[in-house]
Amino acid sequence: MKIDRHDMPEQDAAARAANFGEVNLGFSEQLALLEARRCIQCKEPKCVQGCPVMVNIPRFLEFVVDGDLPSAARSLFGDNALPAVTGRVCPQETQCECQCVRGVKGKPVAIGYLERFVADWARAHAGVVPIEPRAATGRKVAVVGAGPAGLTAAGELVKLGHDVTIYEALHKPGGVLVYGIPEFRLPKEIVDSEVERLVAAGVKIECNVVVGRTYTLPELRESFDAIFIANGAGLPVFMNVPGENFKGVYSANEYLTRVNLMEAYAENADTPVLRAKRVAVVGGGNVAMDAVRTAKRLGAERAMIVYRRTLAEMPARLEEVHHAMAEGVEFETLIAPLEVLGDDKKWVSGMKCQRMELGEPDASGRRSPKPVPGSEFVLDCDAVVVSIGTRANPLLTATCPDLKLNKWGNIDTDDAGMTSIPGIFAGGDIVRGAATVILAMGDGKRAAKAMDTYLMGTQNG
Repeated sequence: MKIDRHDMPEQDAAARAANFGEVNLGFSEQLALLEARRCIQCKEPKCVQGCPVMVNIPRFLEFVVDGDLPSAARSLFGDNALPAVTGRVCPQETQCECQCVRGVKGKPVAIGYLERFVADWARAHAGVVPIEPRAATGRKVAVVGAGPAGLTAAGELVKLGHDVTIYEALHKPGGVLVYGIPEFRLPKEIVDSEVERLVAAGVKIECNVVVGRTYTLPELRESFDAIFIANGAGLPVFMNVPGENFKGVYSANEYLTRVNLMEAYAENADTPVLRAKRVAVVGGGNVAMDAVRTAKRLGAERAMIVYRRTLAEMPARLEEVHHAMAEGVEFETLIAPLEVLGDDKKWVSGMKCQRMELGEPDASGRRSPKPVPGSEFVLDCDAVVVSIGTRANPLLTATCPDLKLNKWGNIDTDDAGMTSIPGIFAGGDIVRGAATVILAMGDGKRAAKAMDTYLMGTQNG
């Protein structure tokens, strides 16, 4: 109880604002041992209940304390298909760590940092935790989408002995892990190594396959015993204000995909991206933080968050907000865009905005912003990145009218992840709407268990 929580070592803020190297540098073995000792090994660990993939946190931490890192790694990977990813991008502060009993008196155990440490140790010691599938069942499963939900489901299903093929629309697997999350938060080599581990276990991945165009869902169903749909919710939402079609306006999806997946930041890149001097990113979530911090690294003299509420209501992780502030990002709060302005060549020249004030709480409990009369002004900028959410792309669902959707166009499922069509399951953002990586992984893990029950029941029947 006398040991204080250890901070994550990180790159100097001024230096990292000009490079794409990872910001957080990771625990040393000594720091990890000291931090793991802070766990009091509760008899009823609430932290496990706070984890969407139900990692047995006290167990792997106890192995760390004992210095038995191979056992810690086997324990962690047994519960979590992508721990090197979740150890970096999972919002532990609102999940496992906020349930940590140690945090009642002092700060909670740094579970996320320790998860990352163990996963990175396992990467550096190849072969310690191979996936060992059960005997082949003879059942074939298709997974649509190689993002966090799809990769997790595939890893669980292949362990159970099923023949798994992932179909990915982009030219590289990883989904939002490679196109959405920047290198400075999640290095691509981390994602690549996690994918390679699944492939080594027998998961097959076919890229450049757009389900809904290359194959329809009914066509896939003819060749597979079950399907898991995890194609995300990648259709960007825009502000619907005048001027949004001017040159220099991006959706956050496009902006981040150009930089992250297509490496537009490189001098010799084939994919262009606007290196603007004054970039306004509209939104206050994690994706907005990723976009504005990317703009800073691309040379923006002013990289600005434009958000209609205050910092207190901002949904982004506190760590990301603090990192952005340290890197020189400006936060323009209580501001709502009214119009994107352009020059005579239709390039962005500014944004007409209105100041806001907070009124009464809305249905979610957050205080609703309302305009301040007569407060309009022009914010100078030469690029605008819109990061106010995404919704389901109808490309896949339009080819399968029997698939029941909700009013937002997301796929309806039961608690086990089964859709309205027997044998077809779904999870992640295509079901729940835009959410976190770990929630998508939780969906994939639950659905894989239900799919196994379905497949083996079908086989036995």
